[in-house]
Amino acid sequence: MNKGNIIHRTKFGLSPGTLVFTGTQKMSCVDITLICYSEEDVSISNPGSIAEAIEEIRLYPGNCWINIDGLHDVETIEQIASHLGAHKLTIEDILSVNQRPKLEEHAEYIHLAVKMLALEDKDQAISYEQVSFLLKGKVLVTFQEKTGDAFDYVRKRITENKGLIRKKGTDYLLYALLDSIVDYYFVVLESIGERLTDIETELLDNPDKNSLNKIHLIRKEMLQVRRLIYPLREVMGSLEKIQEPVLSEGLSIYIRDLYDHTLRVMETIESFRDTVSGLLDLYMNSVSNRMNEIMKVLTIIATIFIPLTFIAGIYGMNFDHMPELHWHYAYYVALAFMVLIFFGMMFYFRKKKWL
Repeated sequence: MNKGNIIHRTKFGLSPGTLVFTGTQKMSCVDITLICYSEEDVSISNPGSIAEAIEEIRLYPGNCWINIDGLHDVETIEQIASHLGAHKLTIEDILSVNQRPKLEEHAEYIHLAVKMLALEDKDQAISYEQVSFLLKGKVLVTFQEKTGDAFDYVRKRITENKGLIRKKGTDYLLYALLDSIVDYYFVVLESIGERLTDIETELLDNPDKNSLNKIHLIRKEMLQVRRLIYPLREVMGSLEKIQEPVLSEGLSIYIRDLYDHTLRVMETIESFRDTVSGLLDLYMNSVSNRMNEIMKVLTIIATIFIPLTFIAGIYGMNFDHMPELHWHYAYYVALAFMVLIFFGMMFYFRKKKWL
């Protein structure tokens, strides 16, 4: 039974809008980070509760980004989402971490769910988590399963006042965060490309079952990555069509660029899928060629020993009237004739380039 089936069973029989966290708790407690910024200043804090964060947002006149790490505390998630006027079904989607990438446009807010990929330091294995966005007016909330993300450069641009984030609204911040996620896709794909190159080298040098296992593992990862990312193209296409006042007028050109990046990611994934299929064919051909070389050597050895065995068989017969058996040098002549046949056949095989 796979994890996806377990997730669906936890909500089996419940009415729509029932708030249940369907993932695995990855943090001991919820971590809240609040970044309030304007063109003139920026404020970063870690409120102890959602109530404190809401009060800080109420008092700050500029834009606010709330990042929540940890989705296991249903009450905390419901509190902040309800403050923004999110529907019960939206909150349910935030807590359901097995969502496919999606975009929902409501009257006063928009909700996005995307997958963020990461590389494990130990073996470069690919891990992923769901990131949900709630955008309403000057407030953007991001929900993550655990700490650690691809948003460090965005935070740096905010604190150091680089780029356009401090000069624009939270809709541009949403674009910047999505752009960071998509950009990190390329980092993950680059790592996959390097692994494919290493596997290809192994197959050319010395193909074995370990190489085949690596191919199947990376093939499985590619299928998973494709399943997680492929719907993102539809999300970006829908996001580009959202009009004011939810998204500002000048943001469409940035979303269009993000859409192009998503297409490049998909093209790279499809290219890697073809590469994996090619590596499987290369493995089968390498193993087949290796077996052919072995059979070639064994066939040549057997061919060489056929006439030698024939000669030995003739003189091994127990007949009395065989003149050669009574010659003084018959044994040495027979051996010399066998050696001559051996080198003659070797010369013939080399001339035919069979060796």
